Amino acid sequence: MQLGVHIATFTGPDTADLGPMVARAGQAAEAAGVSTMTFMDHYFQMDAIFAAEEPMLEGYTSLGFLAAATSTVRLGLLVTGVSYRYPGLLAKIVATLDVLSGGRGQLGIGAAWYEREHVGLGVPFPPVSERFERLEETIQVCLQMWDPSTTAPFTGKHYQLAETLCSPAPLSRPHPPVLIGGGGERKTLRLVAQYADACNLFASSAEEVAHKLDVLRDHCEAVGRDPATIRLTILDIGILASGDVDGFLAAMEGYAAMGINEVMVMPPTGRADEWIESVAAPVVPTLAAMGD
Repeated sequence: MQLGVHIATFTGPDTADLGPMVARAGQAAEAAGVSTMTFMDHYFQMDAIFAAEEPMLEGYTSLGFLAAATSTVRLGLLVTGVSYRYPGLLAKIVATLDVLSGGRGQLGIGAAWYEREHVGLGVPFPPVSERFERLEETIQVCLQMWDPSTTAPFTGKHYQLAETLCSPAPLSRPHPPVLIGGGGERKTLRLVAQYADACNLFASSAEEVAHKLDVLRDHCEAVGRDPATIRLTILDIGILASGDVDGFLAAMEGYAAMGINEVMVMPPTGRADEWIESVAAPVVPTLAAMGD
């Protein structure tokens, strides 16, 4: 099992130290053997957890900065909100990240949910059913944009592109990995089966994740997809962040046994660099031995 780091809070460092902290976090992660680094796609801090006014960095700008400070980790958002960017522009943004990072870009995407920041910043917030329609079309647009053999138009219900031109094309082959976040059994996991290279589930419990994987396998069977071709990732929602290393490793043994490939962990403070060095790095070798 691999370890990824998901940076979700920037509270603590002075504003002027946020850039150096992110760079140090990336370097510490690579030194530890971390596989993936992600940011959130939010403009306000999540008010269900922290005050909305607490610091939040824009995700793709931060990934571009991190790309210059690192050389091996996969880079993406966990996950892009489908409503924030037109899909042709999103495809170009991810392609640029992939090219400038040397083929390390990833499109993590989901249906979006944070109504407050949509309303606050004047971004349309369609009903959930429409957001899922837009999610599917956005993935279709990105895959077509990243195909260097075509610049054909795209005509969908919500998006119409006269040219799907994206030059330079991404370095990743056949395209930057598409990760869909969420565990919705009727829509989200169906989209994973149909389009995604990876999924991300909340590590709520081994029983719940096992159930979601069963649902995903059913969707794969329905569309003729080999479920083994999907990278299975989970987000640890607080075990390691609480400092319970033994409990974290015990839980990961169970997830590794069911085929989970990667666990994303969240530094609990804005000092992600220090936390990666002191807490995350020591568990990487033990995780790496799981699932062998």
